[in-house]
Amino acid sequence: MTRPRETDLYAPVKAHLEAAGYEVKAEVGPADVVGVAGDALVVVELKAGFSLTLLQQAVARQKLTDSVYVAVPRWLGRAGWKAFKGNVDLCRRLGLGVLSVRLDDGFVQVHADPAPFRPRKSPARKARLLGEFARRTGDPNTGGTNGKIVTAYRQDAERIAAFLAANGPSKGAVVAKETGVRLATRMMADNHYGWFERVAKGVYQLAEPGRAKAGD
Repeated sequence: MTRPRETDLYAPVKAHLEAAGYEVKAEVGPADVVGVAGDALVVVELKAGFSLTLLQQAVARQKLTDSVYVAVPRWLGRAGWKAFKGNVDLCRRLGLGVLSVRLDDGFVQVHADPAPFRPRKSPARKARLLGEFARRTGDPNTGGTNGKIVTAYRQDAERIAAFLAANGPSKGAVVAKETGVRLATRMMADNHYGWFERVAKGVYQLAEPGRAKAGD
């Protein structure tokens, strides 16, 4: 499949802007595409795919007008859509509009219009973040760790395993009290790491993987 070129995007983008009432010309000054309608000025930067260069160019065009779009070929497949959606979110944060162009028929879709970004805060996500921060003992991870993260949950599980290794089968309420892990019974029942096994109602001991872990 031939890689699309920036020039392949121009005719569909021009037609899209003209349908919106703009007079359109290409390669005017630093801009790939310029549309003018009365006092309104719109600029579109064309690229064969999202890149840092595209975003830098588009942000630079914001010195000319608030109405700046980037235009790229339409994504392919689920992975392409996921990457595209992430880039649309980034463009919104930069105040940029986003157009995609379906090259086989020239269909242009608007995914975002230029607008000042006003982030919506999530109190629930903030609470989860602060809860994890507060529960985690020390600073066991290195920033940038590739998938190997020690969470507060794992630290709690390790405390439970250490207690059971030292004390043998125990009631969940006792484990919770002695370790300070409030949800100890639930964690042993869920057995996320495969370390625990139930020996009686409400009583748990270490399974073989847990004994191996406690012996590390």
